[in-house]
Amino acid sequence: MESSACMDAKANWDDLRVFLAVARAGSLSGAARTLGVNHSTVFRRIGAFEEVLTVRLFERQPGGYLLTPAGEELRDGALRVEEEIASLSRKVSGQDLRLSGSVRVTTIDMLAFGLLPRHLAGFRDAYPDIEVELIVGNATLNLSRREADIALRVGNAPAETLVGRRVGRLAFAVYGSASYRARRPEADLAQHDWIGYDSEHEALVRRITRFLPEAKPTLRTNSVASALFAAKAGLGLAPLPCGLADLEPDLTRIAPLPDEFTLDLWLLTHEDLRQTGRIRAFLDFLAEELAKEAPLLEGRGHDEIVSIRGTTQ
Repeated sequence: MESSACMDAKANWDDLRVFLAVARAGSLSGAARTLGVNHSTVFRRIGAFEEVLTVRLFERQPGGYLLTPAGEELRDGALRVEEEIASLSRKVSGQDLRLSGSVRVTTIDMLAFGLLPRHLAGFRDAYPDIEVELIVGNATLNLSRREADIALRVGNAPAETLVGRRVGRLAFAVYGSASYRARRPEADLAQHDWIGYDSEHEALVRRITRFLPEAKPTLRTNSVASALFAAKAGLGLAPLPCGLADLEPDLTRIAPLPDEFTLDLWLLTHEDLRQTGRIRAFLDFLAEELAKEAPLLEGRGHDEIVSIRGTTQ
């Protein structure tokens, strides 16, 4: 393979960005999703890049794209370039005090569907010149690489390179629809049909197994939002966040869950971006709004919510 200096002269950052996306995903389709382009575009870009470098970077295998030794060497160098560019971008952005521009926010589906929209509307009213781009998914985007500017996450303490605050706690309880309860009135939870989660929610799966080892899910999903809608449709009982399920007139809280089902809610950014005006504005606004919702998120506002909805347990 050619020297790194010679290769750097022939490669531009956009080529390296496509190359790294394929190297990370191990497939053209995965890289295409990351880059927001189609499969054929990635195929052409990788082929052209290999022609320019006169070296094969990937072995095309039935299971995906595997790096060749030359590709591994390029990956190591490209990762250093990526970090330098990302670091420079963060530092420059960190000097921007304007309350305008774009903010990329990433979170999981249950928060994107059931929690954020009403607060995004309020943020829009307060800061009409700031555009919010919402990226929804269970995959954890890398804030250091500027895949997103802000993350709203649940779970353990954040990485040391990230700064932010714990802005709430999500309590869970067992919920079911009125139609399901009418069909299945038995008191023993283990006898019921359950809506469960797959390995993407490993922590919840472990806790549910300890709490009710006899329960057999009739449906497993990687989406808490999907579990909520399945419960509303009468498919079975589901462990759901109180902050979402208590707002649903079609769902009733059936039983409490132990404290171990509570998850911390974190609002995070990279340390280089925390003084950027538009990012600081979003962090402060959302933290304040979520603090007002602490009773709802922690399941303590249940009696008031039931009263407002005019329903009974």
